[in-house]
Amino acid sequence: MFVEVAAPPRPMDKAIKAARPSLPRAIRRAAPPYLYLAPALILLGIWVYRPLAQTAQLSFYSWNLLPTTPMEPVGLDNYRRMMDSPELGDALWRTLEVILGLLPFSIVIPVVVGLLTRRLGGRSRAVYQALVFSPMLVAPVAGAAVWGWLLDPRGGVVDRATGTSVNWLQESGYAQVAIIMITGWHVLGFAVLVVAAALSGINGDYADAAALDGASRGQITRWITLPLLSPTLVFLTLMTVLLSAQWTFPLIDSLTQGGPADSTTNVYYLLWDYGFRSYDAGMGAAAGMLLFVGFGLVAAALVWLSERLAFHDN
Repeated sequence: MFVEVAAPPRPMDKAIKAARPSLPRAIRRAAPPYLYLAPALILLGIWVYRPLAQTAQLSFYSWNLLPTTPMEPVGLDNYRRMMDSPELGDALWRTLEVILGLLPFSIVIPVVVGLLTRRLGGRSRAVYQALVFSPMLVAPVAGAAVWGWLLDPRGGVVDRATGTSVNWLQESGYAQVAIIMITGWHVLGFAVLVVAAALSGINGDYADAAALDGASRGQITRWITLPLLSPTLVFLTLMTVLLSAQWTFPLIDSLTQGGPADSTTNVYYLLWDYGFRSYDAGMGAAAGMLLFVGFGLVAAALVWLSERLAFHDN
């Protein structure tokens, strides 16, 4: 008769077991980073994800925002009405116009200005940065009041300077252009500083090595500087795509109220119009969810492109 006897533990096994921390100790070691993040995560949940969940819930109801009126469930009717509404297609097209109109102010002009002024230094650089960033510090409503005076058709500064008599804010052909130009004036300083910061982070050894090989300044900019700047340009493009309609909202609400003839009503202003002018909270919530999903997909694509460009540069 044979009896199995367990092999005695090896010294190495004892050492590994002794070195392995217990579960409570491992939790205590891993907890501090999450405790530091906890306040931010809690506030993010309260101020972002909780309202987002409430908006998604409200999009399936019909409600006029009055506390005395009950919310009536309507299923997907709000989404069907939204998709069948011609206003949505028109607002999307105007939003695309705003995005395309702001890209020169957030991409093209900042790159040109950054390349032309990258060699500034000392006090002149500080003065230049202060001047170029100052429009960003102006409150949008205050800026709208000033621009409304400048664009006044009854002898405004712009009409007197250009020798024209255009009603910039009350004519369908010019109102959208005026909103884009004013918004671009606000955004330009921030974009220039972002590009300038990215240019200062590019190692000058690349340009020096290319110059030694006989490359011209234009070739260095085309084949070295701009590719290294591409992640920053993708970031600015992402901001323009996602925030352009939001940037224009205070100007539209102060200067045109979506007119004339809805020529300045983009998706962001349409969302507000449904919720707080037509008092159709369900439609406003449905528009908000469609806006969230659509721009979320665009943001995901641009973030993926930015990561690919950053990986390629490394």
